[in-house]
Amino acid sequence: MPTIFNLSKTKYLGMKIRLLFFGIFYGFLFCCKVTAQDQPNIVIIFTDDQGYSDLGVFGSTTNKTPRLDKLAKEGTRFTSFYAQHVCGPSRSALLTGRYPIRSKGWSMPSSEITFAELIREAGYQTACIGKWDVSNRLPIKERMPNAQGFDYYFGTLGANDGGMVEFYEDNKMIGSTSDMGSLISLYTDKAIDYLRNKRDSEMPFVLYLSHTMMHMNIDASESYTGKSEGGLYGDVVEEFDYETGRLLDVIDELDLKENTMVIYTTDNGPWNQPRYTMKKRNNPGYLKWKKNNANFVNDSIFWGESGPFRNGKGSCYEGGSRVPCIIRWPGKVPANKTSNAIFATIDLLPTFAQIIGFKVPEDRKIDGVDQTDLIFGKSVTGARDNFYYVNAMRKGKWKYLRAEHTIYDYSFDSEREKIEELYDLNIDPGETTNLASKYPEKVLELKLLLNDIGKDADIEVLKSSKLRRELPDKH
Repeated sequence: MPTIFNLSKTKYLGMKIRLLFFGIFYGFLFCCKVTAQDQPNIVIIFTDDQGYSDLGVFGSTTNKTPRLDKLAKEGTRFTSFYAQHVCGPSRSALLTGRYPIRSKGWSMPSSEITFAELIREAGYQTACIGKWDVSNRLPIKERMPNAQGFDYYFGTLGANDGGMVEFYEDNKMIGSTSDMGSLISLYTDKAIDYLRNKRDSEMPFVLYLSHTMMHMNIDASESYTGKSEGGLYGDVVEEFDYETGRLLDVIDELDLKENTMVIYTTDNGPWNQPRYTMKKRNNPGYLKWKKNNANFVNDSIFWGESGPFRNGKGSCYEGGSRVPCIIRWPGKVPANKTSNAIFATIDLLPTFAQIIGFKVPEDRKIDGVDQTDLIFGKSVTGARDNFYYVNAMRKGKWKYLRAEHTIYDYSFDSEREKIEELYDLNIDPGETTNLASKYPEKVLELKLLLNDIGKDADIEVLKSSKLRRELPDKH
C-alpha cells in the first residue's frame, strides 16, 4: 500500500507539474500574441524624386497641398531629415537601417534583413505597395518583397524611365501600363483595399506605400492635368496630396488614426539639374501637357523644388538627399511642431525596434540610431549628430565635401571647382560660402570621420555607381 500510495502521489505531482508547464506555455503564447490594441500600426508614405519645397508647409507658394499641410499640423515636421541621393540606394537604406555602401542599393541581396522581416516576427502583418527597386528591377524571387518580409505586395519592381511599368502581385506579373497618370490613384486604391479587405483587423500592421511619382516620366490623371498653377509637375503634386488625403480619410473611417504612426517622406531630391531637364523634354507626360496647355504663360516644369538647398537628385549637396518628412501619431508625436534635428530614413528600423519591442540585428553594422525620444518630443537634438553622403560628411552644423565626387552624369555641376569644401549649414544651407581654408582643423576632423564610416564600403557598389554614371536614364 505505501508503495502504491507513493506511486500515485508521484503521478499526481507529475501531473501538476505538466499542467503548470502547459499553463505557463499557453499563457506565454497568449501574452506574446500582439494585438492591434497593444502596438501601433505604421504607415510609410514614400514618394519618388519629390522636391524639398514642393508642399505648402515646406515652402511652396505655387502648389496647393492642404492634406499634407494638415498632416504637418497634426504631427511634427522634420527639416533636417535625410534619405539618400538616388532611388535604389534610398530604398535599401530605409528597409535595412544601413547605408547603401552596406545594403547595396539596387543590388540589395537576400541576406539583408529588412524592418518588415523583424516586425513580422513581432506579430505584425506587413504589406508593400508600389515601387520596390532593390532587386535590380528583376523578378528574382528571393529578393522580392514576399521574401524580404512583406506578406502582401502589389507594384512595380523598378522605375518608369521607359514610360511603361509592369505590375506584380506577390511574385506573379499580372499586367502593365503606359498610363503614368493612373499610378498615384492606383497605388492609393490598393492601399485602401489592403486596409479594408486584406488585413486581419485584430492584428497590428505595417503598410509601406512607395509611389512611382514624381519620378520621370511624370503625368497626372485627366482630373488633375492643367488644374494647378505649377504646370504638369504641380498637377502631379496636387493629385498626390488629394490621394494621400483619401488614404488618411480611410484610416480615420476605420478608427485607426489614434493608434497609427503615419510617416511621410521621399527618396531623394528632385530632377532639377539642367543637364537632365533639357534632355528629358521628350517626357511623354510633358509633351501631352504642353499640347493641351499651349496658352500656359510660363511653359511647364516637370521637376520639383529644392527650396533653399543646392542642386538635386544624385548630388552630394543638400538638395540631393535632404528631404521633407512629417510624422503623425496622435498623443505620442507632438502636434504642430518643427524639428531641425538631424534624422534619417536609416533611423526608422532601430526606432521601430524600440517602439514595438523587437531586437536590432547584432550580426551586422546598423547605421541607424533609435530616434524615439526625438519623435516623441522628449529630446531636441535626437540621437544623431552626423550624416554620411559617400562624397561628403555632416557633423552638427558643419558639412565637408571631398574634392572628387563619385556622382551621376545628370547631377554633374559644371560650375563646381574640384576642391575640398566646408559649409556652416546653420547660416548657409545653400552651400554658397566655402569655409575650408578658414577652418582646416574642422576639414580634417570631418574627413577622418567620412573615411572611417566608409572604410568597409563594398568596392563593387562604388564600381556600379561609376557604371551607372554613364547610364543616367536607369535611375
